[in-house]
Amino acid sequence: VPPYTITYFPVRGRCEAMRMLLADQGQSWKEEVVTMETWMKGSLKASCLYGQLPKFQDGDLTLYQSNAILRHLGRSLGLYGKDQQEAALLDVVNDGVEDLRCKYALLIYTNYEAGKEEYVKALPGYLKPFETLLSQNEGGQAFIVGNQISFADYNLLDLLLIHQVLAPSCLDSFPLLSAYVARLSARPKLKAFLSSPEHVNRPINGNGKQ
Repeated sequence: VPPYTITYFPVRGRCEAMRMLLADQGQSWKEEVVTMETWMKGSLKASCLYGQLPKFQDGDLTLYQSNAILRHLGRSLGLYGKDQQEAALLDVVNDGVEDLRCKYALLIYTNYEAGKEEYVKALPGYLKPFETLLSQNEGGQAFIVGNQISFADYNLLDLLLIHQVLAPSCLDSFPLLSAYVARLSARPKLKAFLSSPEHVNRPINGNGKQ
């Protein structure tokens, strides 16, 4: 029995980064897919700590909050930097990813038609900090922090991939980020996951907009 269970809607949403992490690290997990119909009945929602998914189980440990889950996996699978300094820098990256993910979700779910053009125009400003971070670490030839992959790399990679769907040319003016996406996506286990039907056929968002 896989030690991990992800309970979530049938979308990539806030779980694809953790799925990418688990797949790339050779871990198996179980998916408990929740339909909107089931969710609207309310009993699962009432049982969730903050009334929201994902819910994540690692053996007898139940966690909520996608970033807390990513950090837990980071600690337990050795994906949290080599020391406290790297761990602190990874938290900086991950909080930056979360800020942009919230902006993205706001666009997708509340203002897609009216706000997309303006969002895409502002996107280079949102992406620049990540290019800067890469440039400060081994000339952008490695990971976002240090010389080993981390939980934050998977979260950033997912964020960049969904933005390439929203605005296909968004990384054209960011050579380091473009190379980073290509390099990470080519990791054998990650490449297999990204080309799997599970990933390819899973909608990015719950409302069909992307």
